[in-house]
Amino acid sequence: MEQRHLGRTGLRVSRIGLGTLTWGRSAGGPDESGAAEQLKTFWEAGGTLVDTADVYGGGEAEYLLGQLLGGVVPRRDLVIATKSGSVRDPDRRFDGSRGHLLAALDDSLARLGTDYVDLWHVHGFDPATPLEETLQVLDLAVASGRARYAGVSNFSGWQLAKAATWQLAAPGARTRLASTQMEYSLLQRGVEREVLPAALDLGVGLLPSSPLGRGVLTGKYRDGTPVDSRAASETLAAFVDPYLDEAPSRIVDAVVTAAQGLAVTPLQVALAWVRDRPGVVAPIVGARTAAQLGAALSVEALSLPEEICQALDDVSAPLHRYPDQDWSTL
Repeated sequence: MEQRHLGRTGLRVSRIGLGTLTWGRSAGGPDESGAAEQLKTFWEAGGTLVDTADVYGGGEAEYLLGQLLGGVVPRRDLVIATKSGSVRDPDRRFDGSRGHLLAALDDSLARLGTDYVDLWHVHGFDPATPLEETLQVLDLAVASGRARYAGVSNFSGWQLAKAATWQLAAPGARTRLASTQMEYSLLQRGVEREVLPAALDLGVGLLPSSPLGRGVLTGKYRDGTPVDSRAASETLAAFVDPYLDEAPSRIVDAVVTAAQGLAVTPLQVALAWVRDRPGVVAPIVGARTAAQLGAALSVEALSLPEEICQALDDVSAPLHRYPDQDWSTL
């Protein structure tokens, strides 16, 4: 699998990443055996970037991954990325304080059974904590060797620009932001308004999550809801529902038409489209089984023709008006 540099850093990662959001029985996903099969399939295809978080499965995803490191796949062959800062508090989604983040990172390292993570993300912007305090934690983590590179996740355009600029203001003393992880797909192109322009300008690599539109872009919901799908799950149905109305269905139809014309699958078309967008480093793909993961990894050999890309761009184009649009065209 092709390797790409993560932002303007020396870190190289596979251009498809393996996601672990649903790993663990508490998340309704694969157990240790199923996770091992996925990880081995990914590694044998040349994949290196494995994404997790301290809240995935209540910590079970990190624990499962830790059990597999060394035994199933050599630790040195993987780029392990995890996230900290998300909290289960009805009054506060994210905690970016120094105390919480450092404790959370130590807990993640213990579950993963490793002395360091290759990439550590702050899971979200915390308006209750000064941004410079949150960013200082990234510097401490890298300086102490607990993280090799650092980034952010779920930051809006201005938040990302402020954070990346702050880190660049003291080169050598502060850790450059390597990446930002955001949802991005043909069904969710909101990052193109401000996040992606900021990332491109500041040298921050984009790692798209849910690149298959939460599974909808595979076309499996066109004729109903499969019983083994996320939309049929009590815990994940609300996650999929926003993409099952009329507007997304037109985009899915276009993806299916493109796939038929190219003699490939809708999954391959949707994944190749986002993988090759400007600024994108590696879409993060989650799967229920190793077979599903293998189907996603088969996209490596596919590059979409320019006319197909343009048609998909047109049918899925988000509405950009003032002040995002170039003033000269208003």
